[in-house]
Amino acid sequence: MPIKNPEKRALAPMEGLSLWLKKNLFPDVKSSVLSLVILSLLVKALGGLMNWLVFDAIWEGTAQTCRQGEGACLVFIKEKFLFIIFGFFPRELLWRPTLAMILLIAMCFYSREPKRWNKKILYKWLLLVPLCSWLMYGGLGLERVDIGQWGGLPLTLMLSFIGFVFSYPLGIILALGRTGSLPFARSLCVSYIELIRGVPMISLLFMASFMFPLFLPDGWNLPKLLRAQVAIIMFMSAYMAEIVRAGLSAVDKGQYEAADSLGLNYFQKMRMIILPQALKIVIPPTVNTAIGMFKDTSLVAIIALSDLLMTTKTSLKDATWLGFSVEAYLFVAFIYFIFCYTMSRYASRLEKDFSFGAHS
Repeated sequence: MPIKNPEKRALAPMEGLSLWLKKNLFPDVKSSVLSLVILSLLVKALGGLMNWLVFDAIWEGTAQTCRQGEGACLVFIKEKFLFIIFGFFPRELLWRPTLAMILLIAMCFYSREPKRWNKKILYKWLLLVPLCSWLMYGGLGLERVDIGQWGGLPLTLMLSFIGFVFSYPLGIILALGRTGSLPFARSLCVSYIELIRGVPMISLLFMASFMFPLFLPDGWNLPKLLRAQVAIIMFMSAYMAEIVRAGLSAVDKGQYEAADSLGLNYFQKMRMIILPQALKIVIPPTVNTAIGMFKDTSLVAIIALSDLLMTTKTSLKDATWLGFSVEAYLFVAFIYFIFCYTMSRYASRLEKDFSFGAHS
């Protein structure tokens, strides 16, 4: 069948773009002048950045070559890439943290579909945690690697993903306890939530690293990484509890009354009717908190754990490569951006799937 009005079809996208520009950037004289000024500044800034980062960048050579050039020293990223990503992990065993990262990311990808949110997926996460720990630490046929050699992106992913997996159900329990009718449980949950939310994460990390071992029996010594992971879970569970509590409050009271009229007990009512609705309502703030937790794992550097940011800082101490901090931090910022942007887009997708936003 011949296409009718081919010129009109070809011009339709351009016409749509023209209408969008007129509506959003050039609706009147003042807005047009302001838009032109901002666009010109952006073009100038982005042009300079592209020249420095791409066209004038140093892709091959040595540190001295970079110092003689005018562009970004991408040779530094190539030279320090493995150290930034994996830290002090033995180079001949890098397949193990690589596989652990792949498994974590693959499990997150598998868990993205709401239809898979059930007990089975929780059990799979609970199995994945010791599997990744075995790959990193060794034993049972694998060469042991001291926890002090763990670092870089695998450590950041493990701290953030495992922290979320355990803090989320704990937050749900705390929220139910805080909104429940049992006075002792409610007081206990309120005290925990307010106490944890009232102190910065740094203080919890310091306590877990330096004070907690003082309360252990003689001969007991939990790894610093495990103590930091527990501190992160404790901290994030308090915030998750408040998010879930907001969802419970947002569920229409008629849903509670309908559940009571069916003769359901408290646990049946929460499991089958109230919690599914409440957790759907708070998906956007939950993902936002997960993004914050992913970035806040960089705080473990203060207790001498070599996360992604710490390995980047350490790579800059090499006397041969002094002076290339801009390239290093831009590289690590790009990695953080990829993960955070992916989580943000996922939250937007969930909002649309559950008819939030304009249709709420």
